[in-house]
Amino acid sequence: MASVAGGVTSIVLVHGGFVDGSGWEKVYQILKKEGYAVSIVQNPTRSLADDVAFTNRVIDAQTAPVILVGHSYGGVVITQAGNHAKVAGLVYVAAFAPDAGESVSALIKEPPPGAPVPPILVPREGYMLLDKAKFAASFAADVDTQIANFMADSQVPWGVDAFNGAIEKAAWRTKPTWYLVATQDRMIPVPAQRSMAKRAGSTVVEVPGSHAIYVSRANDVAALIKRAAQTALAPAH
Repeated sequence: MASVAGGVTSIVLVHGGFVDGSGWEKVYQILKKEGYAVSIVQNPTRSLADDVAFTNRVIDAQTAPVILVGHSYGGVVITQAGNHAKVAGLVYVAAFAPDAGESVSALIKEPPPGAPVPPILVPREGYMLLDKAKFAASFAADVDTQIANFMADSQVPWGVDAFNGAIEKAAWRTKPTWYLVATQDRMIPVPAQRSMAKRAGSTVVEVPGSHAIYVSRANDVAALIKRAAQTALAPAH
């Protein structure tokens, strides 16, 4: 195993809605091979408060500064949990980056003209799922078909309370951030990703890939995380 030279050595990965932490496996393996300590949060996605609490417990367990990474709704979670004293920087992967008072529901309320519409089914008993027949095209268009089908059939119901959960304090206002824009995303409009990244003052990379870019382009995602880890603690010039 390679050893990490300098910078932040602990990485915490946070998944988004409809999926669990297993989608991070390829990114995890790449970072572990490079010598990073990597933890994956398994959020229940019932409510934002619960998910922030789950994430904070994982951060609490780290013995060194942390790079906190979020995909999709996971970006909301890290925006709040990123205020933790151990968090040195935030990495958004095709993720929501809300400001104080904002939620996913608020951020998607007025999509740009022509934006793709995620195939979210009518909530049942307070939880949402994506239409399985449309899951691959919307969420994982560039993922191996068998894997995309598995993701569709193993969806984690996403709580309406999590969808509506609003941020109290945006960590990106005080912590350095990086943002990977997935330019073929059909869940979060690409212009919205760029806008949120700009507002957060993020260092931005754009990679051609679907919303599940953390699965399909794991090397690119890991490369940005490593970049963040190597520079988060560097003194500002």
